[in-house]
Amino acid sequence: MATTNDKHLPSLSAAGVLISLGIIYGDIGTSPIYTFRFIVGEHVITEELIFGGLSCVFWTLTLITTIKYVYFALNADNRGEGGIFALYALVRRYKAKWVIYPAIIGCATLISDGFITPAISVTSAIEGLRLLHPVSLNTIITIVIIILVALFLFQQFGSGVVGKTFGPVMLAWFLYIAIIGAIPLVQNLEVLKALNPVYAFNLLVKYPGGFWILGAVFLCTTGAEAMYSDLGHVGKANIRVSWIFVKVALLISYFGQGAWLLEHRGSTLNGKIPFFEIMPGGLLIFGIIIATFATIIASQALISGTFTLVNEAMKLKLWPATRVRYPSQVKGQIYVPAVNWILMVGCILVVLIFKETRRMEGAYGLAITFDMLMTSSLLVFYFAVSRKSTVRAIGMGLLFFSIEGAFLVSNLSKFSHGGWFTFMIASLFFLMMFILLRARRLRELHTEFVDLKHYVGMIQDLQSDNTVPKEATNLVYLAVADSKRYIDSNIIYSIFKKRPKRADIYWFLHVDTVDSPFTSKYSVDTIIPKKCFFIRMRLGFKTDHRVNLLFNKIIHEMADAGEIDLVSPYPSLHKYSMMGDFKFVIIHSWASSDSEISSFDRVIIQGYRLLKQHSLSTEELYGIEAANLEIEKVPIQVGPVAKVKIKREKD
Repeated sequence: MATTNDKHLPSLSAAGVLISLGIIYGDIGTSPIYTFRFIVGEHVITEELIFGGLSCVFWTLTLITTIKYVYFALNADNRGEGGIFALYALVRRYKAKWVIYPAIIGCATLISDGFITPAISVTSAIEGLRLLHPVSLNTIITIVIIILVALFLFQQFGSGVVGKTFGPVMLAWFLYIAIIGAIPLVQNLEVLKALNPVYAFNLLVKYPGGFWILGAVFLCTTGAEAMYSDLGHVGKANIRVSWIFVKVALLISYFGQGAWLLEHRGSTLNGKIPFFEIMPGGLLIFGIIIATFATIIASQALISGTFTLVNEAMKLKLWPATRVRYPSQVKGQIYVPAVNWILMVGCILVVLIFKETRRMEGAYGLAITFDMLMTSSLLVFYFAVSRKSTVRAIGMGLLFFSIEGAFLVSNLSKFSHGGWFTFMIASLFFLMMFILLRARRLRELHTEFVDLKHYVGMIQDLQSDNTVPKEATNLVYLAVADSKRYIDSNIIYSIFKKRPKRADIYWFLHVDTVDSPFTSKYSVDTIIPKKCFFIRMRLGFKTDHRVNLLFNKIIHEMADAGEIDLVSPYPSLHKYSMMGDFKFVIIHSWASSDSEISSFDRVIIQGYRLLKQHSLSTEELYGIEAANLEIEKVPIQVGPVAKVKIKREKD
C-alpha cells in the first residue's frame, strides 16, 4: 500500500527551484570548500590519488545523493512530507517495533551534526582570509565565534525576510564555484577520466591507506539528508530539477580543483586550500565574501531543520516537552529556545576545541554516517512492505548498506581525532530519547483501563447528589484511553474514590498524534446526552498541538449544534448569559514504591523523573490555564507488589 500522494507536493516552478537552492543545498553546496583539501591531506599529490578521489566523489554523489535520496527517498513521502520521522510514521503502521530505534538514532545523529556543521562551514570560509593577508589563528577563531553568536541570536526573530535572499545568494554561489572550477578544468580535461569507476576502485584497494580516504570523500555528500527532510517545503519536482544544476556545479568545482592539483604533482598541499587557490586574484575577496554568506545560509538551514526535527520528536513523545515559539508568519517556521542555546554553546565549543577545519574534519562525518544507515534501513523496509517490491528492496539494501557501511568503517578511524565529540553528543541524545521511550512503554504496560459503561449510572447519580459539593460546572480530564468504551482507572479513582468530584458535565479528552503530518480532526462520542462526552483529537506530528484553543473551538461548535449548553447554570450568572466555568484535571502517575522492579527499569524511571523536572509541564505544553487546573498524582504498579511479612504477637 503506497501512501504517496502527489497532490500534497508543491508543483514545479522557477520560484520553487530557487527556494530549494536556498533552503536545501547549503551544507552539500559548501562542501567543495574543504572536501578535496581533506582527501589530499598530507599525501603527496599523484595522479592515482587525484583521479581516485575525483572518481569516489563523482560516484558518491551519483549513488548516494542522486539514486538514494533524489530518487528513492523522495518517492517515500508521507503526504508530501519527508525526513526520518515522516518515514518512521510511514513504516510504524506495519507493527514492526524495531523501526523506532533507527528513527531515534537518526534523530540523535542529525542533531549532533548541528554542533559541527556551522563551525566547520563558517571556519572554512573565514580561513580563506589567509590568502589575502597573514591572519593569526586567534583572529580567525574570534571572527568565526562572532558570526556564530550573531547567527544564533538572530534565530529568535525569525528568518522570514532574510530567507527570501537565500535562493538568489545560493544561485550566485553555485554559478561562481562552477565558473572558477571551469577555468582550470578546460585547461586540463584529462581529469574527466576520473568518471571511470576503476580509478575509485584502485584508490580504495591499491593505494596505500586508500580505504581510509573514504572518510574525507564522505564529506562531499553530507547535507544530502536535507533533500529528504525539506521535501514538504518545496516538493520533489523542484528538488530533482534543482539538483541537476547543483550537481553539475559541484562536479565542475571538484574537477577544477583536481585539474589544479594535477599541476602540482609530486608536492604536498602544505596548508594550501585548493578551493581558494584556483580563484583568480581579482575574484578572491569576492569568493571569500560569498563563501561566508553561503556557509551562514548552510548553518541557518541546519539550525531550522534541527528545530523542526525536535518539534516532531516532541509530538511523537520522544523528546522532553520544550517551549516552542513561532517568530514569524512563514509557514512551518518555529523557534525552540533551549535547542538554540544548546547548539550555540556546542558550536562555540567545537571552534575552541578544534580551532581549525583540518582538525574539525576528524569530528565531522562519523555521526552523519549512522544517520544515513538508519534512513537506508527504514527505506528498505518501506519498499519491501509498502510497495511489495522485495527484489528492489534487496537491491537497495545491498547497494546502500555496502557503500555506507564502507563509509562508516572508514569514518571510525576519525574517532580518536575528534569523532568522539559528535559520537558522545549523539549518544547523550539517544539515551535521553530511549529513556522517554522505555518509560512510556512501562506506563502503557501498567496503566489499567475500565469499561466506562459500568460507571454511567454512578456518574448520573453523582451529578444528581446535591450533598456532594460541586467541583465545577465542566470537569475536563486528559485521558490516556483512546476509546469511548474504556477509560483510565485513574480517572474513575479521581472522580469517585479519592474525593468525589461532582460536575454538571464531564469531559474525557484524548490527544492522539497520528502518522499523517498535518491532520487536525476530532470526534465526539456522547456517553450521557448533554452530560458526559469523550473527545478524541487526532493531530499530525507537524501540526500545532494547542489543545486548550482546539478544545475551546470544539465546545463552541458543539454548542452551536445544540449538543451542549455553555451558559452557566447558576441563576445569578445565567440571566446574563455568562459562560459556565471549566476545570481541567491532569493526573500524573508515578511508580509505586510498593513495586518490585528490575534495576534497569528503576534507572529508567529515575532518568524519566529527572527529564520531567527539566521539561515543560503538561499544562504548559497544551496551553491550559493554570488558574483553573488541578494536578493529581496517582501511584501505579510497574511490577509485582513487593512481598512483605509481618506476624502478630500474642499477649
